[in-house]
Amino acid sequence: MNAPLPAAALDPIQALERVSRTWDESILHELTDYIRIPAKSPAFAADWQAQGHLEAVLRNAATWIEAQKVPGLRLEIVRLPGRTPVLLFEIAATRAAGGQTVLMYGHLDKQPEFDGWRSDLGPWSPKYEDGKLYGRGGADDGYAAYASIAAVQELKRQGVAHPRIVGLIETCEESGSADLPAYLDALKERLGEVALVICLDSGAGNYDQLWLTTSLRGMASGTLRVEILTEGVHSGDASGLVPSSFRIMRQVLDRLEDSATGRLLPASFHCEVPADRLAQARATAAILGEEVYKRFPWAHADCGGSSAFALPTTTDPTQALLKRTWEPTLSVTGAEGFPALQDAGNVLRPYTAFKLSLRLPPLVDAAACVQEMKALLEDNAPYQARVTFEGAGAASGWNAPDIAPWFGSALDAASQAHFGAPCGFIGQGGTIPLMNMLSTGFPKAQMMVCGVLGPKSNAHGPNEFLHVPYAKRLTAAVAQVIAAMP
Repeated sequence: MNAPLPAAALDPIQALERVSRTWDESILHELTDYIRIPAKSPAFAADWQAQGHLEAVLRNAATWIEAQKVPGLRLEIVRLPGRTPVLLFEIAATRAAGGQTVLMYGHLDKQPEFDGWRSDLGPWSPKYEDGKLYGRGGADDGYAAYASIAAVQELKRQGVAHPRIVGLIETCEESGSADLPAYLDALKERLGEVALVICLDSGAGNYDQLWLTTSLRGMASGTLRVEILTEGVHSGDASGLVPSSFRIMRQVLDRLEDSATGRLLPASFHCEVPADRLAQARATAAILGEEVYKRFPWAHADCGGSSAFALPTTTDPTQALLKRTWEPTLSVTGAEGFPALQDAGNVLRPYTAFKLSLRLPPLVDAAACVQEMKALLEDNAPYQARVTFEGAGAASGWNAPDIAPWFGSALDAASQAHFGAPCGFIGQGGTIPLMNMLSTGFPKAQMMVCGVLGPKSNAHGPNEFLHVPYAKRLTAAVAQVIAAMP
């Protein structure tokens, strides 16, 4: 038997060719079937067990992984009572690595449908068009389990030595990974000493280079409800005397946010941007320029015969990057107490309820923010209305550890080999609760947090797509980084 080649001997041209073939001949078909299954996360499908969709996508992924016959791979579906299941695979090391492990992470649960899809598209109706696979969950991030195995398979094909590799694929990420801590605790000994985490659940600044996520915002969410009546009454009879629940809602929210600027008022919701992140934001702004804000589907209106697009909060690329990654921001993501427009009569509504989503800087404690929000919003309600805030979840953000020299060199080499450009560094506005858990559990691990969610890919919204050519190159880049581990 031939001895394994040196760790850095992966042929990048051959790797991309064969990884691309795997995508074309197998992974695309699997993801097309995956998109058809409405495997919504438990937060959006309380009856997820009865539905069986999470079970279906997990079993389908397991069946495909086993069919690849990766040498030395062991796989199982792990279940803890009352929790969503996880998929665990393990591939033994082919070289001495001091007991170190590579942990590959992804998830198979999905966000709900949302509306506004193009007439020929739909969340559960996959369509492949111009290199993009449309449908819910393909990019966020159903592809991760398949891409991870394809990357490992290429290491095996080329006989490249590698450390021990473990894969953990969960089904509760879009619900804040509520079940994951229990699995990390139960599987702690089996995971081992993790030296490199590869998380494919993040984004990309463009589709022209490899992007490493350097930070993630946290999130505090909940439902704010304002009640002024026990039932609706005729607006002509009561308005002016009975205060509108919506007006009270506005007054209460003014305690939290300056509506003119969008700035969050509590000082504890803010933090200073570290110097290295500020420098990286400037460098990334120089690469992306106006695309930082032009990537979004801005509304436009007719203004005196000319079309004018809606404007962002800033057109300075550096500030735009920092606003979406290091500043707290409030969004209203749902509402209750409103009839549909066609059903809205002359009735003063008894209550207004908003689902609030507060994105927090990476270094701010999300749980503390939820408690502060509750006190701020509920105390001394206008007109003694019944105002309640029920927190639905809190997940603190994440700031990546310092990049080890070998890791930085490996990222740059992989980006140059597969994209012809250096690796980019970018903070992301989303939240991946797993990263804080892993940084706490494995403080010495390097974190390769990356993904396919580039411009207009629109995760969670309408017309979500997976950029397949980028996914192929990312898969090959992952293989190359693993091969370069010291």
